[in-house]
Amino acid sequence: MAKLVRDGDDLRLELSFREKIGALHSSPHASLKALESVTYYKSPWSMSVIRGIRAPGTGFPFVILLGTMRGRGYRDFCAIRGKRPAAVLRFSSGAFSQWIFTLNQSEETISTCLHK
Repeated sequence: MAKLVRDGDDLRLELSFREKIGALHSSPHASLKALESVTYYKSPWSMSVIRGIRAPGTGFPFVILLGTMRGRGYRDFCAIRGKRPAAVLRFSSGAFSQWIFTLNQSEETISTCLHK
């Protein structure tokens, strides 16, 4: 499962080998300064969380969603597995507007990672 990692002033969503293959993408990274907000959801499988069309990536509704979601003027990165809680990180700049990923870490661990 994807894991949020802080490397100095950068954030990286560390993907497993299988997730990289399914997403057709390497682990995304962004500047911590570009982070605007963090929101947690009990279920990420809703139109209010997931937006756009998957291209490229892998997706089976309510099972797995890996890859880039594209829409007019934005690109989001998703690494969602099953019906577990998820986090959404919104960015002001960078390759992706949002990272949406299933929680592999607790909310406290993610908060600590972001505010070291």
